[in-house]
Amino acid sequence: MSTRALRRLRGKQRGQEALDLGDLGESPEEQAEVETEEVPHESANVSTSNINNNSRKAKKNKVQKNTSNIFELICDADEVEKIPPDDEAEKPGRAEKSEKAKSDNNRGIERLAQSQEGVSAKSGDRGKKKKKKKKKVTSEDGKRIEPDNIDLLLENLEQSNGLSLQSDENGGCNKKSVILVEHRNLNPETELKRYFGARAVLGDQRPRQRNRHFHRSTWMTSPKDSWPRFSRPGVSMTLLESKNGIQCFTFEHSRDYQQVQFKFLDAVESMDPNNIVALLQLNPYHIDSLLQLSDVCRIQEDQEMARDLIERALYSFECAFHPLFSLTSGTSRLDYLRPENRAFYLALYKHMVFLEKRGCPRTALEYCKLILSLDPDLDPLCMLLLVDFLMLRSREYKSLLQLYQDWEEHRNLSQLPNFAFSCALCRFHLSQQEDLDPKEAENQKKLADQMLQSALIMFPGVLMPLLDLCTVQPDATVTSHCFFGPKSQIGQPPALAELTALYVGRTYALWKEAAIMLWLEESVKEVLRRVDSKDSFVEECENKRKQRYQSAPRNIHRHVLLSEIKEATSTLPLDVTAQPVMGFDLLPPLDSVISYTRPERQHVGASNESTLSLFFRSLLPNFNLQGGLRQEDEMGVARAGQELNQEVNRLMVAMRDMLANIRFQEPPRDDDPYRDDEEWD
Repeated sequence: MSTRALRRLRGKQRGQEALDLGDLGESPEEQAEVETEEVPHESANVSTSNINNNSRKAKKNKVQKNTSNIFELICDADEVEKIPPDDEAEKPGRAEKSEKAKSDNNRGIERLAQSQEGVSAKSGDRGKKKKKKKKKVTSEDGKRIEPDNIDLLLENLEQSNGLSLQSDENGGCNKKSVILVEHRNLNPETELKRYFGARAVLGDQRPRQRNRHFHRSTWMTSPKDSWPRFSRPGVSMTLLESKNGIQCFTFEHSRDYQQVQFKFLDAVESMDPNNIVALLQLNPYHIDSLLQLSDVCRIQEDQEMARDLIERALYSFECAFHPLFSLTSGTSRLDYLRPENRAFYLALYKHMVFLEKRGCPRTALEYCKLILSLDPDLDPLCMLLLVDFLMLRSREYKSLLQLYQDWEEHRNLSQLPNFAFSCALCRFHLSQQEDLDPKEAENQKKLADQMLQSALIMFPGVLMPLLDLCTVQPDATVTSHCFFGPKSQIGQPPALAELTALYVGRTYALWKEAAIMLWLEESVKEVLRRVDSKDSFVEECENKRKQRYQSAPRNIHRHVLLSEIKEATSTLPLDVTAQPVMGFDLLPPLDSVISYTRPERQHVGASNESTLSLFFRSLLPNFNLQGGLRQEDEMGVARAGQELNQEVNRLMVAMRDMLANIRFQEPPRDDDPYRDDEEWD
């Protein structure tokens, strides 16, 4: 062992006196050799040791940081093995000493790793993983790992990290880059400060926020002093299972909250918003009541109150979060099949819509990704039909292209009209950037042309409604051509017509720029040329349209209803529009997981019956409009039915006689000729 390595090891020992490393296995001969070599520098060492003792408190954190990493000593041990050939030639007996020192150093390093277990409890997770790997003496393959083999240790550590990342991403595609949410972007004030400055956004809010005592801090909403004092409404969150790095949660309702929920359903059936208001006065944080009343306020054009009610619902949800539930990890899931979870989806969606209308598209995009991360596979609200629009609004062009590349293989995003046109528009915007290299701009422009032409050939029914909403008069050659003419609109499958109307009604404002219209005009001319030349790609796309898009899934219908775009809602099928649609639970899944059921309503007396029902009951005591026959004995149902028919017949005969004998007497006339007609004016 070289004297330089020994000095470095001794220096480590002196810097780590609190760890009590003990003897590192130096032989008396080596100690004597080191002492003889360090005699000329003894005075300098004494002076430096005094300085180090004086500054030890000032550098306490730095010393702990350096000594907490045992791999630094392992690296030094590796350097110990490298003996210069000159030293070997000069000292032939050095090999035996180095072998002995090597084994002693290994034992010292093992003692160091054991002594630092207490220090590792205070260090980060990364340090914990490294120390756990150091303690293992065998690999997963069954091979024995030497303590000083740092390369093999690091290789195993990288493999374990790779497995953990793969499990977090749930195998398959790279979804983490898409659904990654940042806490700071969930606050709309962050985006407004970037536009207008902190002074213009905050104003006089700072002292008010400091004086707020009873509200807890949250990420999604900022509690307001005008809100009622918060008390637990009875909503909690439970962890159902954790598998492959994915945690599945669900909201649960307490017994008291279930009773309030039943009262809310009765208030909805009464069709009177005042009943919901009365319910909220007693339960100010009942979530479904807040959502329903928000829709009523929005219809009455009270946008401020509608937005405030949605924020209050989100605050109630966030106060019930499980400690392991994370908004930003992308690994927390909520099953839409459970009715308790659907209100959270709807509250997030409506809050996102308010943010987009408020002029915060970047914040709305963050909430869109949050909704998508709760169930990216099923996507119950079909956020893939909206995320491209928000990315274009917030100018996240590279993120949109990255999403398209990552999800195209397993979700076929190119078969959705919104992604086909939005990605082409995204390429065009990238080609128009001033700081872009001319060659790169030209390549982006070519890619944009190709993508737009492919989108127009695949979805020709988009062009004419888009130009109509943009108030652009197309050329006669375009309107008269069979490819873009009325035939393209009539011949569309129903699901494709729904998707086309949804995209056009939502994003037509993004196509109104003059440069974009010129680019669109050039692409349309090229598409007509390819159609006339009978390009094989045109026939291929036509076959795809005929085979696909026959019926849209239920989540697309749900998204169309939530969007409230007239062009899209008019294309909904009759089986959707014919059934009643409740704002607090839009198109519930057919295979819902019900945790508790609403008890049957007991109709005692006739307090809620109409006047006609009371009239029939006064004549027929056995008459019951809502509950049928009042017979306790089920065996007499047939006999009771016969009696009811006879009584009804007698009632009808009596009513006919009464109506036939009614004589109306005219009121007496006052034929006074001297009466003044204007005396009552």
